[in-house]
Amino acid sequence: MNAFIQYIEHNWSTLLLLTFQHIAMVVLGVALALVVGIPLGIISAKNERAASIILAFANIIQVFPSLALLAVLMVFFGIGFTSVVIGLFLYSLLPIIRNTYVGLKEVDESTVEAGIGVGMTKFQLLTKVQFPLSLPFILAGVRIAAVIAIGVATLAPFIGGEGLGKEIYSGINLRDNVKIYTSAILAAILALFADFLLSKAQKRVNVK
Repeated sequence: MNAFIQYIEHNWSTLLLLTFQHIAMVVLGVALALVVGIPLGIISAKNERAASIILAFANIIQVFPSLALLAVLMVFFGIGFTSVVIGLFLYSLLPIIRNTYVGLKEVDESTVEAGIGVGMTKFQLLTKVQFPLSLPFILAGVRIAAVIAIGVATLAPFIGGEGLGKEIYSGINLRDNVKIYTSAILAAILALFADFLLSKAQKRVNVK
């Protein structure tokens, strides 16, 4: 425990920088997944044939080994930040698409019919009724995506990326358990903190 505390005291600035880099990669990857995943989830909810294709594609990406996917992306996009963010984006797609799809499907038919009855267009129904009611499901998907992305981001150094994984990789090479454990613990804390914040947001949406 003393070695752990001493390591943080002597390397806090480096660890802080790596933590910010880790957060930046995850936030950008998940944000891109939201921009793409929510529309794909909406399309899936409106068209079951499209849903089978979209969800199957997202499932294939999800089961692809993380390191192998990052290596493939490195071939096309080079080493470093871009490949890592694209990898995180791809891994974040499935929970966001699936939860958007499920959330929209779970909206009560009588609520939709009431909206149609008052003269709402399909777009108005989506934006003012269906989407707001499906937000708790979507946020649950974002929670899963964020936790997955934080874990996958620790592999970034294997393709020239930054983040907390850099200290883990360095610790493995130097056989320094303190470096490995410190970075792993910080990554775990990040995942728990992200899950906590998003769970609070989800509960607030549920209350509304």
